[in-house]
Amino acid sequence: MSTTLVERFQPDILVTGNKSLSNVNDDISVHVERFPTQKWWACFITALSVFGFGATLAGIMFANGLGVLGLNQPNGWGVFIVNFVFWVGIGHAGTLISAILFLFRQKWRTGINRAAEAMTIFAVMTALLFPVIHTGRPWYAIFWLIPYPNQRELWVNFRSPLLWDVFAVGTYFIISFVFWFVGLIPDLAVIRDRAKNPIRKFIYTLLSLGWRGSNKNWAHYEVAYMLFAGLSTPLVLSVHSVVSFDFAVSNLPGWHTTIFPPYFVAGAIFSGFAMVVTLLVIAREMFGLKNYITIGHLEKMNKIIMATGMMVGYAYACEFFIAWYSGSSFEKYAFINRAFGPYWWAYWTMTTCNVLIPQIFWFKKARTSIPIMFVVSLFVNIGMWFERFVITVTSLHRDFLPSSWAYYTPTWFDWGITLGSFGWFFIWFLLFCRLLPVIAMAEIKGVMES
Repeated sequence: MSTTLVERFQPDILVTGNKSLSNVNDDISVHVERFPTQKWWACFITALSVFGFGATLAGIMFANGLGVLGLNQPNGWGVFIVNFVFWVGIGHAGTLISAILFLFRQKWRTGINRAAEAMTIFAVMTALLFPVIHTGRPWYAIFWLIPYPNQRELWVNFRSPLLWDVFAVGTYFIISFVFWFVGLIPDLAVIRDRAKNPIRKFIYTLLSLGWRGSNKNWAHYEVAYMLFAGLSTPLVLSVHSVVSFDFAVSNLPGWHTTIFPPYFVAGAIFSGFAMVVTLLVIAREMFGLKNYITIGHLEKMNKIIMATGMMVGYAYACEFFIAWYSGSSFEKYAFINRAFGPYWWAYWTMTTCNVLIPQIFWFKKARTSIPIMFVVSLFVNIGMWFERFVITVTSLHRDFLPSSWAYYTPTWFDWGITLGSFGWFFIWFLLFCRLLPVIAMAEIKGVMES
């Protein structure tokens, strides 16, 4: 057998540096046990300041009304709905990495699944802010967002896809959180046993739920983890399909298309994996985790980014074909206007970032280059935000009659609150990196050569 074939069939090395089992505990637990570094404090204060800026603008908006935003007629939806769909999509990679790759026994997930699961939780928490913010008067409108027993004879519209989002995203959040927490239990017990501070020891004792590492504990753990993985897997398809129904069940040209559910799911996995790459490239550098988050892990994620990017590109082309094939003049105009109308810059930014730039991952040198993959992941996230912007705004800004046409321009309130959402997300992610193990120690030990 040639050397090339031997190398091809060699198993992946998932942990480098000749680490022992005790080394794994030391390397990963040290970031929880030691005092935060100056880099961590700088990042945390920056995220807190950015969130504070966005929260201040949201407070001013609540006081003065939605008129401070760029909304107009017929652009009743602005960047807030764009942000909602964007953040729900970001959360998709966590469930895919954790649940589906676990069911398919893909061992390379073990180095990245914990951070991806945490990212899912925090992304959904960020997404859920925007339906509340978009009401403009949450203390009056919150009653219309969630169905609950009440004496007002006040019920939500169960035929509205916006209410379907409540059930879909709420279920996704609960299952993802439980799945994430169950996976944490063995590692929390490790930190509990290493803790010297009595308060720290007490907190981690409560969180570890009496874990002792016995055969009985492991048997129950593996059954529970398998069940939650099975429950989470359908959510990868269902959640963003339901979110796409916000648009697809309408009669508006550019929205009512049957390709939206699979198109949104592929786009969500695409953007989610890009955000995981962005976060892990930073985490492995800041916390010295290069032996556990290897180039091999990142290369596999880059392959998925490239594959889902081509799916998204196919969906873009398919939309134009179906608009032409439908014979509807309104539908054809909606897509011509999308690519060559006033918002051409947004459409071509989306296409460049999502379809053209990821093609560099055909080359192994690009897939394994930290600077290149980091830059590409940033462009993908920018492109996926513009995708939601293009879908929302270009379909609304020119209604059926020219008298109803208007150009939507976000104000600094729109951009400031959007920026604040990134601050909110990174606050929680940084706290996660400080208080909980970023790498799943128990799972890493299971794939080590020793």
